[in-house]
This record gives sequence, C-alpha cells and structure tokens, in this order.
Amino acid sequence: MATAAVATKTAWKLQEITAHSSSVSSLVLGKSSGRLLATGGEDCRVNIWSVNKPNCIMSLTGHTTPVESVKINTNEELIVAGSQSGSIRIWDLEAAKILRTLMGHKANICSLDFHPFGGFVASGSMDTNIKVRPSLPFIYGHESAVRCLRFSPDGKWLASSSDDHTVKLWDLAAGKIMFEFAGHTGPVNMVEFHPNEYLLASGSSDRMIRFWDLEKFQVVSCIEEEATPARCVLFNPDGCCLFAGCQDALRVYGWEPERCFDVVPVSWSKVADLSICNNQLIGVSFSQSVVSSFVVDLNRVTRSGSGLQGLIRDDRPPAQQLPPTGSSLRRIYERPSTACSKPQRRSPSSEDDREEKESTAEIQNPEDYQEIFQPKNSITRTPPHKSEPFPAPPEDGDIHQAFHFNQTTDHNDHMCSFLLSLQPEPVQRPPLASSTPLARTEPSAVIPAARNEPIGLKASDFLPAVKNQSLAEIVDEEAVSQIRKGHDTMCVVLTSRHKNLDTVRAVWNTGDIKTSVDSAVAINDLSVVVDLLNIVNQKASLWKLDLCTVILPQIEKLLQSKYESYVQTGCTSLKLILQRFLPLITDILAAPPSVGVDISREERLHKCRLCYKQLKNISNVIKNKSGLSGRHGSAFRELHLLMAVLE
Repeated sequence: MATAAVATKTAWKLQEITAHSSSVSSLVLGKSSGRLLATGGEDCRVNIWSVNKPNCIMSLTGHTTPVESVKINTNEELIVAGSQSGSIRIWDLEAAKILRTLMGHKANICSLDFHPFGGFVASGSMDTNIKVRPSLPFIYGHESAVRCLRFSPDGKWLASSSDDHTVKLWDLAAGKIMFEFAGHTGPVNMVEFHPNEYLLASGSSDRMIRFWDLEKFQVVSCIEEEATPARCVLFNPDGCCLFAGCQDALRVYGWEPERCFDVVPVSWSKVADLSICNNQLIGVSFSQSVVSSFVVDLNRVTRSGSGLQGLIRDDRPPAQQLPPTGSSLRRIYERPSTACSKPQRRSPSSEDDREEKESTAEIQNPEDYQEIFQPKNSITRTPPHKSEPFPAPPEDGDIHQAFHFNQTTDHNDHMCSFLLSLQPEPVQRPPLASSTPLARTEPSAVIPAARNEPIGLKASDFLPAVKNQSLAEIVDEEAVSQIRKGHDTMCVVLTSRHKNLDTVRAVWNTGDIKTSVDSAVAINDLSVVVDLLNIVNQKASLWKLDLCTVILPQIEKLLQSKYESYVQTGCTSLKLILQRFLPLITDILAAPPSVGVDISREERLHKCRLCYKQLKNISNVIKNKSGLSGRHGSAFRELHLLMAVLE
C-alpha cells in the first residue's frame, strides 16, 4: 500500500526550517545540483543550507544592513550577496572566506547574477543603475529599480528588467544597449534566457508572461496568468517548456503557439526560486523567518502536446505547431570552449585584511560542510557529491507527490571567456547588425601596468657570459660587478625622480595643493604627475576649479600614453573632474552676463572657459579611443557618455 501511495504523488512539501533569527529577505537555489540553498536575512547574515537537511552548514557575516539579494554561481563554489546599503560581498564557499567587497551602488541591491564562464558579477539596484564587475562601468539605462538581471548562455549579452515596465538587452562587448522591449503594463520582475535558442521570457506584475525573439526583436507570444502573477520562472533544461511558479500552483507553458501544458497545485505561496535536478523540480518559498522547500515530480507533469483547453485568453489564431524535438526555430547559442580556473582573490592589502576581520564564515555543521564543499580531488565538481532524487512521503497529504528514477544530470565544464574582449559574431540579419560595435583599433604598443618581468629585459643579460663552466662556479663578486655594469643611466634617472618627488613633497607639506601641482607640472615629468594624481584622486574634496585648469592638459597627455598605468590614472582623474565640475562649467557659461563689475565672477568665468576649451580637446581623444576593447575601451566609453554635453 505504501508503494501505491508514493506512486500517486505529484508534488509534496519537503521540509520547513527557521532560517534566520529575523525575517528572511532573499533566498536562492543552486542551479546545478538543486540541493544547495542560500538565504539572506534582516539579521545581515547569509546562511548556507543543504536542501532537506535541518541544520545550517555555514553562516556568512560582514554585511551591516539586511541582505536583500543572493546568487550562487554555476559551479556552486561562489556566492554573492547584496545588501540594503548597496554593498556587495563575494564568498568562496570551499575556502570559507571572502573574496571581494564591491561598493558603488547608492541604494538597495535588487538583483545579482554570475557570468556563466568568467569571474564577473552583474548587479542591479534601486538606484536604477547596473554594474558588471570587476571592470565594466555603470550602465545607465532604466528609469526605476532594476529587478532582475540575467547573462545569456553564451555570456555575450545581459538582460535587465525594471519597475519602469521595460526589458532591455545589453551588448557587453560593445558596452551599449541592443534593444528595449516594451509591452508590459506593470513592473517587470523577472527575465530568463532560453537555454539554447535566441529567446527571452519576461514576467510582470501585470500578470503577463511575454516571450521575445532575440533575432527579430519582436514579441513571440503573450500568456496571461489566471489570478496572480508568476513569482519566478525557469525553462526546462532542454528548452521544451517554461515553468512558472505562481502563488498556489506550478504552471507549465509553451509559446509557439502560447498554451498551458499542465497545472500542478502546490501550496508554496511566496515561492522565490526554482531549480531542476534528477527530473524533479525543487521550489523554495519563505514567510517571515521560515523557509519551506517543495518538490514536483516532473515525470508526472505534461511538458508538451496540445495544452489544456480554456487556459489561453488570447483571441489570436494559434501559431504554427512546434517543430519536432531537437529542431529549432531560432539561432542556437554558441558557448566558448576556453577553460579557466576559479577566480582568484586579489593581492593582500590592508583593505583585504580589514574585510577578513569584519567578514567571517561560521561553519555550524562541519560534517555537511566537508561532504558538500571539500573536493575529494583536483577536478572541478558540483556540490553535493551525491545527489539522489528526493523520496516522496509514505502517505498522502494535501496535494503532494513523488517518484524514483536514475540520476541523469549533465555538467558543463567550468569555462571562461574574457568578457571585455568578446567580439560580437558577424550576422546577416539587419536587427543584429545594428548592435554590432564599430571596428576597434588597438594602440600599436601598450605597456601593461602589471607584468611579471621588465619589458624587453632578460635576467640572463645581467649575468656574465659562461663558457665551458657551470653557473655554480661564478664568484659572487664577479656576478655583482657584472650586474652593476650599464646601470649608471638608470641610477641617474631614479635619482633625478627621487629629487623631483622630494621637491613636490616639500611644497605639499605646506598644505598648498595648487602650488604642489604647479611644481609637479613644471618639472615636466609625467611619472611625478601620475604619482601626485594618484594621491589627489583618493579625496575628491581636494579638487578645485583652478586645479582643473592646470591638470587637464596633463590628463590629455596621460590618455595618449603608451603606459597602461598612466592611462588608468588619467581616466580616473578625468571622471572625477567631469562628475564634480562639468555641470558647474556649463551652467556658468550659459548664465547671462552680470550687471556691473564682479571680479570674482569674472575670474571664475575665465577658469570655466579655459576648462571648457581643454575638455573639448580631450573629448576628441576620448571619442577616438572609445572603440577600444577591454578595460580601457569601457572606461573611454563611459567618459564619452559623460562628455556628451560638450558636443
């Protein structure tokens, strides 16, 4: 009888746990195993759980405001958490330590996502901005809070949805928007890419789920929910259907034509995330401090066919029938094939030490931690090591069911593609051609800021030539004398620079920043200017309008330098000047002339005119370099946007 009871079950409640000491504000499932659960709470903690186990494995601390968004990466080795204050922290779950702390947003973090093949994190905030770290600039594109972010399966695009009723598609390599999808009449709470085809699904508070063609940039179909909007959506791994988690049911939809394949009653109420593993769909929901997990047996769910009658409210005639399994109506994503290792932590610094002291990983269940997060060999693995289907309860309860079958989970290799150098593939379709970036021109020779050895130098060049003898026979004094030969010029250069820095430092100690900058510029050594700017850039309040008039010509030189570190410093300084003084300069120049004599106003007007002229010259340099790829290209494109008012 027990076997018969199990066979009748389709959905059931798996467990209920008290996840935090205060209310839960966010939670997410690991998409590879379906067994890893992360919760963020108003107690400012991120807790890690194994689904269907009662004890917390690990508790991550460090945030000082409630954690409002969490995300686990593809391999379930990293987790990122965003807080109410706008700070973001990335944790290595295997090492049980923090990797990065990211700042920049001015309001609550609403959405996070990991790039599928590299160490990049996208964040969306209540401040309407999107940022892809560690190196892309802010994307200013929405008018309201950014509710959801998703990278495309090939890692080249980013989809965003917002309270402004729009969905936007961003080309990450070009650093610009590809298309804006309009049609929803309420806040768009979720977006999801089809796992294979150029298709995007979006769900809104207007109770509509829309499917968008990413080749033609047109709506494919629209599905209206019954009573309440979907709270989360997930494509089946093979892309045959879309699962929508509603307040009291799981709904299964097709889109060509739009129809509902099945409805499975599930009492999960505030369902927040879905995952699929072992042909089971796992859903998690929360209410105050309690988190509940549910399981749906997909063997007993209809995922194809003609659909249920009476569930589609659209009066349009049905579209053409779906093609046979394995065929596609649209282009298929192409994944990069370059493997990479797990993102590494930055070089140690005092800031990192402070972060480690403030952020801790409290391992509360060592046995589960060892089982799930400690690799048994050097091969990348997806936790947990053993993932069996969840068994159904022995007797019927409300509406709950299950099954048993063999595990058939596929795992993608851990891959990476250096995101900023991704080039959009050439396409023949006009819609995609419009999103293809302009041809980029790289400088002929750029000396990187960080390198393992001096450019053009070899250590062997400094040792005496060895003929018919081993290196061990070289006398120390002979080696030292050989190394010293030819270094007189370098010693003179370093001595001169040291003297110049001492001169600037002596003036700096008097507290006169303007005179310090004047002395650095008069020395006519860009390296000294760079050193000084790296200090001034740390404190925006040091910048004054008369300082800008002296620094801007030097910034123009830095932006055209062959040294990467010089270009970085120039971009940082120019961004600070634009953000702090460009509105002031344009306002003063646009103001009507004053009546009578106002010497201070005339001096300020003269400085503004001088700065404006210098900025116009720099804008031409920025425009020419905005087509570059990589980190510099992104920085130049951001500066180009900030300087658009000058054109």
